[in-house]
Amino acid sequence: MFEKPKFKMGLQLYTINENMNKDAVATLKAAKSMGYEDFETFGFDGDIGTFYGYKSSEFKKILEELQITASSGHFGFSSYLNRSNDELKGFVDQCIRGAEDLDLKYITWPWIAPEQRTMDNFKIMADKLNVIGEQVTSAGLGFAYHNHGFEFLDHNGETGFDIILRETDPELVKLQLDMYWVMHSSNSSPRELVKDQPGRYVMWHIKDMDKITRDYTELGNGSIDYTSILPDPAESGLEFYYIEQGGNYTHNPMRSIADSAEFFKKHLQKYL
Repeated sequence: MFEKPKFKMGLQLYTINENMNKDAVATLKAAKSMGYEDFETFGFDGDIGTFYGYKSSEFKKILEELQITASSGHFGFSSYLNRSNDELKGFVDQCIRGAEDLDLKYITWPWIAPEQRTMDNFKIMADKLNVIGEQVTSAGLGFAYHNHGFEFLDHNGETGFDIILRETDPELVKLQLDMYWVMHSSNSSPRELVKDQPGRYVMWHIKDMDKITRDYTELGNGSIDYTSILPDPAESGLEFYYIEQGGNYTHNPMRSIADSAEFFKKHLQKYL
């Protein structure tokens, strides 16, 4: 007897960002037909409160009409890294309003620019993460940090990720585990990271790595054997996962999410 998956199959919409900005409704309909049920947003405009050109309340209606959900969003915090906490808090208020309109469960800090990736800035960012986490948690939402590969670069025996883990409050700052980047750039495995911070990795990003270039690729095309690296969801604290591909599409983004969905449903969904 087929057991219903514990988690909704999710997609980070950055994967199909161009399609979303051209025709969000048709794109979401197509993604739903592939089996995606939950989405992570990208590209919120805080000044006017829009997602993909729609006011947040209008975008929520689209999700409701399609009977799909959005549970997390990536928000543009990096430009506030070296600005005052008052300015940051003003933007966080905008993010909270947008998140509440969509009924998101998590607001996520996704990235810092290459020129910001210094050890001093990781310390500054850790402070900012705590500030945001307190503000977001007080609003009844969750807050998370999403890793890439640059956090794992060694700086005289220490990494940026070490600073993030050590200097942020685990009650206020959860983690979104991008397993591609862990396999690409870290000396640790996803399972080891989860073992070190159990219950804190509330979200995962799942994507594959090209066997030659090590760039992104569709699930099943690359070198990552997820059956051997997936952490235990309960130990992780997993609430949501998102399939993602940030580029290097074999054909085009929509074909890529279809191919990844097909592989995931056939080979990996049984674990989740």
